[in-house]
Parts: sequence; structure tokens; C-alpha cells
Amino acid sequence: MRRANWMSFKEELRTKTEEIEKLLTTYLPQETGFQKTVLEAVNYSVLAGGKRLRPLLMKETYQMFGGEGKVVEPFMAAMEMIHTYSLVHDDLPAMDNDEYRRGKKTTHAVYGEAMGILAGDALLNLAFETAAGAFDMETSPRTAKALQILSGKAGIYGMIGGQVVDVESEGQPLSREKLDFIYRLKTSALIEAAMMVGAVLAGASDEEVAAMERVAGDVGLAFQIQDDILDVTSDMETLGKPIGSDEKNHKTTYVTIRGLAQAQKDVEKISERALEGVASLSEKNVFLNELIRYLIHRKK
Repeated sequence: MRRANWMSFKEELRTKTEEIEKLLTTYLPQETGFQKTVLEAVNYSVLAGGKRLRPLLMKETYQMFGGEGKVVEPFMAAMEMIHTYSLVHDDLPAMDNDEYRRGKKTTHAVYGEAMGILAGDALLNLAFETAAGAFDMETSPRTAKALQILSGKAGIYGMIGGQVVDVESEGQPLSREKLDFIYRLKTSALIEAAMMVGAVLAGASDEEVAAMERVAGDVGLAFQIQDDILDVTSDMETLGKPIGSDEKNHKTTYVTIRGLAQAQKDVEKISERALEGVASLSEKNVFLNELIRYLIHRKK
């Protein structure tokens, strides 16, 4: 990407991310009542920063297929809540036991382990309360299908299923096949949900929705492999979280199985396949193409 185009993309990305930040605040709870502490923990978790990748992918896919209106917005907020709850729980002492994320103290490090668990639980419930609000805007089979996709990809056959295998495999050697399974569920599933929900709400055909699922699956896999690479090659100041956590937790990654150089080649191959999948569609979204490329090749 030439410098002028890169600067233009970065500015557009910043603007779109800020719009999502504003949207998220409209769906977050007021910090009042006897349960105020968990509400504070919920808001702290969501507003601690992040790329807002999933709601952004959802909206861009929605617009690519001709979607108009606000019915996508509750799903965008719900998606980020689900992603955030997964990070809150992932950071817990029983899981990765991380004290920093995005350059800030993790939720359990600030509010305690019990409140960290409850904040994650609250976010998951709030996500589906929020997504269900879309029915007040549009009562149609599309809305119901979108909710079905979101719940399925976040559940035992999606993100949670991947997390289970990841936890059970800690400290054990893994085959590439099993590692791919973990990554495609733990990371790719929510990205698949984001792009599929956007397509469904816009009225895309079943074939187009399936195509977006394949693209998103590759985006998620490449994204996670790049995460493995950054855990080895980056630093805490850049990433905003401790590096070397995979080694500390005795986790098998693409870098440990394939080596750093081959893992980098795998990212290139998988990302190009994802971009080819987007290019094969009759609908076009230049920003979405650049966003996918940027996310996969990010430095933090």
C-alpha cells in the first residue's frame, strides 16, 4: 500500500473505530445500584481499548451487501461484549493468569478474581439482551438467523469449544491438525459470526453467507498465527501485554510447530486466500479488503 493510500486508510480506520466506540457506550449499563461494582467492572472491561475488529468487520460486510439502517448496531455491540467477556475470562488465574492487556491492568487484577468471573458472565448475558433488541427494529427471519449464528459461533461448537480443547491441551504436544481446530474455533468462530451476521442482516444469499464464513475462517486463522508470531518477536510496550506468555504457559503454537519463518509464510498464504475469497464476490468493499490485510499483518 502506497504511503498516501496508507495514510488515507489509517484515517478512515480511526474514524470508523471512534464511531464504534461511541456506539458501544450507548449500550453499556449505568453504574448504579447495589450491584454497582460488577457494572463498573463490565464498563472497565469494554472500554479498556481494543481494535473493535469484529463489529467493524460486521458493519463493513453489512454495507458491502447493501445493508442500510440501524438493525446491525445491536449485533455490533453484542459481538464486542462477547469478545470482551472471553478476554476477561481468558485472563483469569485459572486460565492464562495475565495481569495486563492492552497496556492496562486486566479486570481480575483490578476488581478481584470473583468479580472478574461475574463481569464476564454479565457481559455474555448483556450481549444477548442487546442483540435481542434488534427485534424492536426489525422482526424478520434475517434477525432470528443472525441471532442463531451469533449464539452458535460463541458456544460449545464455536469459541468455547476451542477454548476447552486449548485448556485441556496445555503442556501437551499438539499436532497441527489439532492446533488448527483450536484456532478455527477459539479465534475464527467470532470473526466468522461477525461477517456472517453482517451478510445475513443485509439480505445476502446462503451461498454468499457461506463464502463469508470461509473468508472469515481464514482471516481468523491468519490473525491467530500472527498473534503467535508477535508473542515471540514483539515487546510489551508495543503489544500492551506481556510477551512470551505462550512459552510461560507451555502452549504449542504455530511458531513452535512450524518455526518462525514458516509461520510467517503460512500467514501470507492464508491471508492471500482470504483476500481472493473477497475478490471473487460480485459485491466490493475496498476498505474491507484493506482492513483484512491490515489486521493480518499488524504489529500489535
